[in-house]
Amino acid sequence: MNSLPAQLLTTATQQPYPLLFATISGAHLYGFPSPDSDYDLRGVHILPLKQVIGLDMGQETIEVSQLQDGLQLDLVTHDLKKFCGLLLKRNGYVLEQLYSPHVVYAIAEHEELKAIAQGCITRHHSHHYLGFAQTQWRLFEKETPHRVKPLLYLYRVLLTGIHLMQTGEIEANLVRLNEKFQLPYLADLIAQKLSSSEKAVLSQADLAFHQQEYQRLVETLKAESDYSHLPEAPSTKTALNNLLVRVRLAFG
Repeated sequence: MNSLPAQLLTTATQQPYPLLFATISGAHLYGFPSPDSDYDLRGVHILPLKQVIGLDMGQETIEVSQLQDGLQLDLVTHDLKKFCGLLLKRNGYVLEQLYSPHVVYAIAEHEELKAIAQGCITRHHSHHYLGFAQTQWRLFEKETPHRVKPLLYLYRVLLTGIHLMQTGEIEANLVRLNEKFQLPYLADLIAQKLSSSEKAVLSQADLAFHQQEYQRLVETLKAESDYSHLPEAPSTKTALNNLLVRVRLAFG
């Protein structure tokens, strides 16, 4: 990705609570932003002690959507405790946000959290990617005309899941994923999305072909999960707890 727009850092640093990190997600992370794609920022904020120990809990999730100097920005952050809880579940979204290479803002504990979260990756994360793929296929299939975006999201999520099961590594960029998987039709789909709007439609939608590919990749992901050497359960709950306590006290 080219240099990041200045509005991203401005939006991140204007939030009411200190941030642990803010990264870019969405189409810009996945490698196929349209000229009119929004910037999706995701991250972690740190609630002060007085807002977590009393009866009135602070904002565990903050959502901001705004147009700033012609740039549409959407920011979602979770409090560190909530984010750690999501890491301990089979949630691929938070892993992709944490390991996004497009970092808008971060403090030193971001790298520590990334190291700890390696122990949160299990073979059961395949269920997240299978569920997301099913949703994207239904969205693609029911629309007329058929849009490029949900089809690319479908292939992105399946290849991310397969790669994760095989390597234990998060890779959300479809261009880089296809350097490994070499699916011949993806380059044309990505090129069409890059040069068109968010509502770009397929010039020709071979539903039978894409349904066959969808089913093939679903079965591949299931098989890779079955044979994966990834653990059954997270192993770093204590380390996450220790980090949470230390950060909470430091920013109290």
